Amino acid sequence: MGFLSIFKSTFLLWFLILSSCGNKINSNKNITDTVINEVPLPVQEPVMVAANRTAAYLPLLRGKKVAVVANQTSVIFKKEGYTHLVDSLLSLDISVKKVFAPEHGFRGEADAGEAVKDGIDTKTGLPLISLYGKNKKPSDEQLQGLDVVLFDIQDVGVRFYTYIATLQLVMEACAKNNIPVIVLDRPNPNGSYVDGPTMEAEHTSFLGMTTIPLVYGMTIGEYAHMINKEGWLEDGRKADITVVPLKNYTHNTEYHLPIRPSPNLPNDKSINLYPSLGLFEGTNVNAGRGTEFQFQRYGASFLKASAYDFSYVPKPNFGSKSPKEEGKTCYGKDLSNAPKLQRVTLAWLIDAYKNSTDKSKFFLTDSFTKHSGTAKLQKQIEDGLTEEAIKKTWQADLESFRKIRINYLMYE
Repeated sequence: MGFLSIFKSTFLLWFLILSSCGNKINSNKNITDTVINEVPLPVQEPVMVAANRTAAYLPLLRGKKVAVVANQTSVIFKKEGYTHLVDSLLSLDISVKKVFAPEHGFRGEADAGEAVKDGIDTKTGLPLISLYGKNKKPSDEQLQGLDVVLFDIQDVGVRFYTYIATLQLVMEACAKNNIPVIVLDRPNPNGSYVDGPTMEAEHTSFLGMTTIPLVYGMTIGEYAHMINKEGWLEDGRKADITVVPLKNYTHNTEYHLPIRPSPNLPNDKSINLYPSLGLFEGTNVNAGRGTEFQFQRYGASFLKASAYDFSYVPKPNFGSKSPKEEGKTCYGKDLSNAPKLQRVTLAWLIDAYKNSTDKSKFFLTDSFTKHSGTAKLQKQIEDGLTEEAIKKTWQADLESFRKIRINYLMYE
């Protein structure tokens, strides 16, 4: 038998075997495909917040008189539960002299916008000094005798969320008094994107002290470096800052906040929707305050009932003693099951405005301008511009910011 004949016979035999096997596999519905990964995939280590990295910052505190800027999120995590940073520092014989409390207070129980009072922490006996109310910046007298200020607050990455304004004012006061600042970094749950209108200099306030976009995509530690090096502190001063970084974190890392960062941000969904629904704070529309679904719904008694199949009635509760539209039936939308966003959307704001029965009372103009950072957005909505058209007007400023932002990123 020649070589060609042998080759043909062998090929025919293998073809029949493979065909037979294939028919058996296809005819057996119980057989499933199995994929074996010969090289195991790398395991993503859990994020370690800077507060847990005690070896990195305790040497900077020992023998020093320390003030801590903190709230209920300022904790050191353990295998089971957590310990407040202040309690841990005291147990480690760090000389904590006082605590500065931001909006919502040291224990996070005050309403948004409610003045936080000075006092004494009942657990530790430490003096509590409010940085929300008439006094938003530590005074020279309040800083007197201190050697270092430790800042540790969980942010959510939205410009009008006031903790970054508190950071900036603390840095200004410490720069003036030659007191070093240590920032313990925490993840930004909205840190994977940059979007929204950019703050205009003429509209800066405690709801936005610098010309950054609504969502700026940086951790609070990265932002501290930007504040310092971009010359945004009063009188062009530079603070002596040290940022203790996170471990195992990137800007695309999904991070669940185990403690609500403020009374009206109860879960991941509310935090994800906050950049978009937070703009309702500058209107008469209720954005879920006075319910258990804060920043997961919107509605008002003056929106057309015929336009919606959802309604609710806001009532005083934890975090909102006097919610907008209290006791009234609000017509609007339930967004508690909305897909996760990676952008700011104006769709709901435009929808509510279009369906308002009294457009003259929709916007709280001064408040809306401070929240959005520009007087243009209200006019664009009133003039009937589409979301796409409005967002195109943001792009040049967003691109300029991205070029600056990249210089301060500490994580991928």
